[in-house]
Amino acid sequence: MSANEFLHRLPAALNQGAVSGVRCTIQFNISEPAFATISDDVCTVQSGTASDANVILTMADEDLISLLKGDLDGMAAFMGGKLQLEGDLMLAQQISGYFDASRLA
Repeated sequence: MSANEFLHRLPAALNQGAVSGVRCTIQFNISEPAFATISDDVCTVQSGTASDANVILTMADEDLISLLKGDLDGMAAFMGGKLQLEGDLMLAQQISGYFDASRLA
Protein backbone atom coordinates (compact mmCIF):
# COMPACT_ATOMS: atom_id res chain seq x y z
CA MET A 1 0.00 0.00 0.00
CA SER A 2 1.36 3.42 -0.92
CA ALA A 3 1.56 6.23 1.60
CA ASN A 4 -1.08 8.13 -0.37
CA GLU A 5 -3.46 5.16 -0.15
CA PHE A 6 -2.66 4.89 3.56
CA LEU A 7 -3.56 8.55 4.10
CA HIS A 8 -6.97 7.95 2.55
CA ARG A 9 -7.67 5.65 5.54
CA LEU A 10 -7.39 8.57 7.99
CA PRO A 11 -11.10 9.56 7.94
CA ALA A 12 -12.09 6.11 9.22
CA ALA A 13 -9.55 6.39 12.05
CA LEU A 14 -10.55 9.87 13.21
CA ASN A 15 -10.73 10.17 16.99
CA GLN A 16 -13.94 12.19 17.35
CA GLY A 17 -13.27 13.19 20.94
CA ALA A 18 -9.88 14.68 20.08
CA VAL A 19 -11.01 16.84 17.16
CA SER A 20 -14.02 18.60 18.64
CA GLY A 21 -13.75 22.21 17.53
CA VAL A 22 -10.59 21.59 15.49
CA ARG A 23 -10.33 23.21 12.05
CA CYS A 24 -7.07 22.61 10.24
CA THR A 25 -5.37 21.47 7.07
CA ILE A 26 -2.38 19.15 7.26
CA GLN A 27 -0.16 18.87 4.18
CA PHE A 28 1.81 15.65 3.70
CA ASN A 29 4.73 16.13 1.33
CA ILE A 30 5.50 12.55 0.34
CA SER A 31 6.13 10.89 -3.03
CA GLU A 32 2.51 11.67 -3.99
CA PRO A 33 1.56 14.77 -1.95
CA ALA A 34 -1.80 14.79 -0.16
CA PHE A 35 -3.55 16.80 2.50
CA ALA A 36 -6.07 16.16 5.25
CA THR A 37 -8.67 18.69 6.29
CA ILE A 38 -10.36 18.41 9.68
CA SER A 39 -13.47 20.52 10.21
CA ASP A 40 -16.76 20.01 12.05
CA ASP A 41 -15.54 16.64 13.44
CA VAL A 42 -14.99 15.29 9.90
CA CYS A 43 -11.74 14.45 8.16
CA THR A 44 -11.31 14.46 4.40
CA VAL A 45 -8.18 13.54 2.47
CA GLN A 46 -7.34 14.76 -1.01
CA SER A 47 -4.38 14.18 -3.28
CA GLY A 48 -2.32 17.23 -4.18
CA THR A 49 -1.18 20.35 -2.40
CA ALA A 50 -3.30 22.54 -0.16
CA SER A 51 -2.93 26.27 -0.63
CA ASP A 52 -3.77 27.01 3.00
CA ALA A 53 -2.11 24.27 5.07
CA ASN A 54 -1.66 25.00 8.77
CA VAL A 55 1.23 22.56 9.01
CA ILE A 56 3.37 20.80 6.41
CA LEU A 57 5.02 17.45 7.12
CA THR A 58 7.75 16.35 4.72
CA MET A 59 9.09 12.82 5.01
CA ALA A 60 9.65 9.52 3.24
CA ASP A 61 6.57 7.41 2.55
CA GLU A 62 7.55 4.51 4.79
CA ASP A 63 8.41 6.87 7.66
CA LEU A 64 5.01 8.57 7.41
CA ILE A 65 3.21 5.24 7.58
CA SER A 66 5.30 4.22 10.62
CA LEU A 67 4.61 7.59 12.27
CA LEU A 68 0.84 7.36 11.82
CA LYS A 69 0.76 3.72 12.95
CA GLY A 70 2.55 4.76 16.13
CA ASP A 71 5.69 2.77 15.32
CA LEU A 72 7.85 5.90 14.89
CA ASP A 73 7.95 8.64 17.51
CA GLY A 74 7.35 12.06 15.98
CA MET A 75 9.94 13.83 18.12
CA ALA A 76 12.55 11.17 17.36
CA ALA A 77 11.75 11.44 13.65
CA PHE A 78 12.10 15.22 13.79
CA MET A 79 15.33 15.17 15.79
CA GLY A 80 16.75 12.42 13.55
CA GLY A 81 16.05 14.38 10.37
CA LYS A 82 13.37 11.99 9.09
CA LEU A 83 10.65 14.61 9.50
CA GLN A 84 10.72 18.24 8.43
CA LEU A 85 7.98 20.58 9.66
CA GLU A 86 6.72 23.96 8.54
CA GLY A 87 3.92 25.97 10.07
CA ASP A 88 2.06 25.34 13.32
CA LEU A 89 4.40 23.15 15.39
CA MET A 90 1.86 22.80 18.22
CA LEU A 91 -0.63 21.36 15.73
CA ALA A 92 2.03 18.94 14.49
CA GLN A 93 2.45 17.62 18.04
CA GLN A 94 -1.30 16.98 18.33
CA ILE A 95 -1.80 15.10 15.04
CA SER A 96 -1.13 11.64 16.47
CA GLY A 97 -3.96 12.17 18.97
CA TYR A 98 -6.42 13.01 16.20
CA PHE A 99 -6.29 9.48 14.77
CA ASP A 100 -6.65 6.04 16.35
CA ALA A 101 -3.49 4.20 15.28
CA SER A 102 -5.11 0.83 15.97
CA ARG A 103 -7.59 1.51 13.14
CA LEU A 104 -4.73 2.29 10.77
CA ALA A 105 -2.60 -0.82 11.44
